[in-house]
Amino acid sequence: MPAPYWLDSHDDVTQFPPVELALNEPNGLLAVGGDLSPARLIAAYRQSIFPWYSEDQPILWWSPNPRAVLFPEALHVSRSLRKIIRQKRFNITFDQDFEGVMTACAEPRSYEQETWISPEIFEAYVALHRLGHAHSVEAWQDDKLVGGLYGVAIGRIFFGESMFSREPNASKVAFVHLTSQLQRWHYRAIDCQVSSKHLHSLGAIDIPRADFLSLLKHHRDLPGRPSPWRFDQDINPLPTQ
Repeated sequence: MPAPYWLDSHDDVTQFPPVELALNEPNGLLAVGGDLSPARLIAAYRQSIFPWYSEDQPILWWSPNPRAVLFPEALHVSRSLRKIIRQKRFNITFDQDFEGVMTACAEPRSYEQETWISPEIFEAYVALHRLGHAHSVEAWQDDKLVGGLYGVAIGRIFFGESMFSREPNASKVAFVHLTSQLQRWHYRAIDCQVSSKHLHSLGAIDIPRADFLSLLKHHRDLPGRPSPWRFDQDINPLPTQ
């Protein structure tokens, strides 16, 4: 039975095995070990690889096939969600409380026994944020953080990591704003990693890993938006449909 590749923390941080060697079961498991240094994380994302593991596990690196991707121009906003956005229930911001968003994403959820956002993961992505590679979107209501998401930007690809809602639809509204702004900035795709009904309802589709890797290679070296991110004042979050 094939086994994932073992990484040593002293290895060249840019070196990962070819993603074609990732396991079929569990889908996408490619490598084990290494570290979460900014250089290794950036190298991983540039190759369509991301870390995901529980606190009682070593670092696990994944590149699933197929890959869930949302192209900004294909964003779908339901009639009910459009109504909520027009009501302006939430104030949406960029990069105002990255640590608060990560902390909220790490909170236990009713359908999960544990969180994958360990203190190690938290510190690693905060470091990426301070370097300008990771970004948060916040949804505020009465000056309280009630929803949001965070992810990593490489070139003109945005890799979504996690989202949360303390009020119904708060994270969806944040995601719609993010997608509309990324489209204006000419970002090509939002990587959603693994498909779900929730993501598909917003317009995400599954594409072969090879197609995603090709897309990534064409857009990872393009100039991205300087950090910190801010929404354009005249941005319209609702696509014309």
